[in-house]
Amino acid sequence: MARAFSNGRKGITGHLEAAERDLLRNLFADIITMLEPETPAHTDPLAALIGLDMDVQAPRDPAMRRLLPDVVRDDDAAALEFRQLTERSLRETKIGALRAASLALESEKLVLDADAARLFAMALNDVRLVLAERLEIRDEADADRITEIHDAAEAEDVDSYLALVYNFASWLQEGLVQAMLAEVRGK
Repeated sequence: MARAFSNGRKGITGHLEAAERDLLRNLFADIITMLEPETPAHTDPLAALIGLDMDVQAPRDPAMRRLLPDVVRDDDAAALEFRQLTERSLRETKIGALRAASLALESEKLVLDADAARLFAMALNDVRLVLAERLEIRDEADADRITEIHDAAEAEDVDSYLALVYNFASWLQEGLVQAMLAEVRGK
């Protein structure tokens, strides 16, 4: 069973069982697959090099909209222009964090320096964003409904199982952030 993250001399450490690490690796891989852009054959190499993506559109999948939201509201043209200038870089940053977090799961005991902890927290956040959308968490009442499911025996359907996974990822992220804060306070 997972043990909470703690801050120590070696950095931030945590312990995850093999099944927990496999679950997280699979979640990270699924989100990487979601985030990998479909590269059109006519991509301008210079535009790709500097991060422009003139063919990008707002995602249709609500979970992708949570991962890659419109930054500019009430102005579709400005929102699209901003997306064209930034989405490729944002996708690459998210994919990098997910891959780094996946690599950190190679052993039962996770030992994370400050940068690795930040990337792991980013990856967990993206998992939570996707799961929150799939579970239709919109407000505090929805979140409370989900957090009431915390026993595997209660998982009778897909949503109940996703709720368990969401609660696990939330618990991990909260513990990691608390350990990161403890490290900052200790310096």
